[in-house]
Amino acid sequence: MAFGFAALARTETAAPLSRTLGPDDWTRRSVPLLGNPRELVKDLCARHLPSTGTAVVAVLGLDGRLVASASFASVSSRGDGWERRNAVLDHLRRVTTHDLRLRAPVRTGVLMVCREGGPNWMPADGAWMWGLSDACTLHGLRCGAYVTLSDGGWQVLGEGRSGRTPHAGSWTARPVPNAWSGGPTAMPDAPRRHVAR
Repeated sequence: MAFGFAALARTETAAPLSRTLGPDDWTRRSVPLLGNPRELVKDLCARHLPSTGTAVVAVLGLDGRLVASASFASVSSRGDGWERRNAVLDHLRRVTTHDLRLRAPVRTGVLMVCREGGPNWMPADGAWMWGLSDACTLHGLRCGAYVTLSDGGWQVLGEGRSGRTPHAGSWTARPVPNAWSGGPTAMPDAPRRHVAR
């Protein structure tokens, strides 16, 4: 009995750790390439002014254009994708309706995470990748690119495309623009939402 209980406890403890994807797992998923990653990153940065510890989820239409996006504070540093999936899904639901009634996904979910560290894959990236993939499935979207933004620039993991600008500190010396026309000035780390009209 004691042995069986110990095995169960180990299984329950290890289960959350499987909610992560390695670089090879991500590559095998054949994530659709971004048409113009630099312009998308610039657009998301201009709209959300992400600081370190901020995630930005975006929805792209069939033509690859930005349809909606939301930024939010990154979740805990645990290596589990469960919390990250819940955060991504929650913000997807706030900015756009689901596509679950369609036979096949036509829109794509993309995630950009502003973090410390270099451009290479880190364990937290694997948890974000799993979270993005599962959230897109639950919302009826195709799982799209995962982008990191750091002081050194931006990187589309799994594609090898990157650039030095924008980077995590691109806008710190500039005045913060209004989040919406006629709205109050937003702080750089405040959650922001964008829905295309």
